[in-house]
Amino acid sequence: MNHLESSFTGKNNSWRYIIMLAAMFAATNTIGAIPLMISMGLKAASDPSIVGDLAANPNDLSVLGLDPNVYLLEMLFPFIIGLVAFVLLLKPLNGKTLIQVVNGTGKFRWNRLFISGIVWTFFSAVYLFASLKLDSSNFSLHNTSKTLIPLIVISVFLIPFQAAWEEIVFRGYLMQGFAVWLKNRWSPVIITSVLFALIHIINPEIKEYGFFNMMPQYLLFGLLFGIMTLLDDGIEAAIGAHAANNAFLSIMLTNKGSVLQTPAVYQQHNYYPLPEFFMMLIMGMLIILVMKFLLKWKNFLILFGKVEPMDTVVQIP
Repeated sequence: MNHLESSFTGKNNSWRYIIMLAAMFAATNTIGAIPLMISMGLKAASDPSIVGDLAANPNDLSVLGLDPNVYLLEMLFPFIIGLVAFVLLLKPLNGKTLIQVVNGTGKFRWNRLFISGIVWTFFSAVYLFASLKLDSSNFSLHNTSKTLIPLIVISVFLIPFQAAWEEIVFRGYLMQGFAVWLKNRWSPVIITSVLFALIHIINPEIKEYGFFNMMPQYLLFGLLFGIMTLLDDGIEAAIGAHAANNAFLSIMLTNKGSVLQTPAVYQQHNYYPLPEFFMMLIMGMLIILVMKFLLKWKNFLILFGKVEPMDTVVQIP
């Protein structure tokens, strides 16, 4: 095993992690917000009443009247800036390279990313097809126009940057940091999953369906991606699954409470958080089992082992 064991390399003082997180937050909310701020400025110049509408409901950006694909681009841009900031700061702050945060082997395993993405997309497509057949009145055909072409391009090529940033930060950087401090495997998975769920607290789904209805889903996603990371000894599979999930939803399905307000193929009229949670739990377990077979993962007991420095690791004070 290398992913968590390699976390003992570099500089792991807690203040370094705090500075990294603060710097990324600052970068995403300043430089990352520039395109959206420009759009807001242009709209406000032509219609000053928009300022009051935004002040009354800052999370409702529909008043800007942006093209949905343009809005998706502006939503994804901060994640790209966050990823760039992380890469630039990682070596000076923590004395580590990006690949050490990814898996600790010195090589990015593209096959794990693509296999995971394909498996997740397959199960998502089966679930959507079954939902359309079993509850057809809850869905309507939303878009079959040429606007799907730019949506597909944006989703396939840019959403992976958003997924990669979240996985690098949570299942890579922070999971390794907690492994150094706690010296076990399962605790970092739990802690980073809770943190992952909490950063989604500003998502519109929370306002639409309620905190306690949506938090279990975000926590489940964090746990699934964390388990993938430990079993695969790196975050490539988690990136693939995460990117596939978000890209599939962006292209194929939207609803009124979704953070992904895209011109997707289908519109879901009613969303039921609790049934969706249990279906996601079942689907997640099946995906883990399929990927265990395809990627030849070892026994699940590895999830509960200790984390110790590798003999070759050189500690940096």
